Amino acid sequence: MSTQTVSELPGHESSLPLVAILRGITVDDAIDIAEAIVGAGISLLEVPLNSPCPIESIAAIVNHFGDEVACGGGTVLSAAQVDEIKTAGGRLVVSPNCDERVISHSLKSGMTPVPGVATPTEALSAIGSGARILKLFPAAGIGEIFLDNMMAVIPPAVKILAVGGINSNNMGSFWCAGARGFGVGGAIYQPGESVQQVAEKVKDLVAAFRRTISWNTG
Repeated sequence: MSTQTVSELPGHESSLPLVAILRGITVDDAIDIAEAIVGAGISLLEVPLNSPCPIESIAAIVNHFGDEVACGGGTVLSAAQVDEIKTAGGRLVVSPNCDERVISHSLKSGMTPVPGVATPTEALSAIGSGARILKLFPAAGIGEIFLDNMMAVIPPAVKILAVGGINSNNMGSFWCAGARGFGVGGAIYQPGESVQQVAEKVKDLVAAFRRTISWNTG
């Protein structure tokens, strides 16, 4: 069974370990909003499937940016949805839960599953199914101390993305606890916000990340 890590995603080494979650994005806004985000240095984009016309938005982003970004779907709950994302050109399969069928089907389809986990049991189940990127969700509710304790049983090759309530104030503490990437939603984009608003928010978030994590892509 093939597996992937965060560092193997297109653009990751030259950008930041941040996934921009575009929940509620519309097809009409997808390209302009994505350009503001990519321009700030983030090349991992997620369109949750409970957004308006999500497959069309994924396809639009993929067609516009090509290999410059790694785009995919979020809130993925079935193998059928994995197929829809693949047809649109998406490569990321982000779920709120640990579903072995979704993980397995994603890997067989040459895609990268990012299952949601909230306990060591779920984490080890996801790893046993082939996942090498885990989404700690909801991170802010679970907390950094829990993550720090859970890292004792997580293999070094497996990367944890902290997702849910992540912002410039808590990225540093989650990083110290073991997270090696973040999924960020409202702190980057909320439905109805203008391109300028998003550009300012993502610029501030990226600056805070670099300042807190001392990240240097140069």
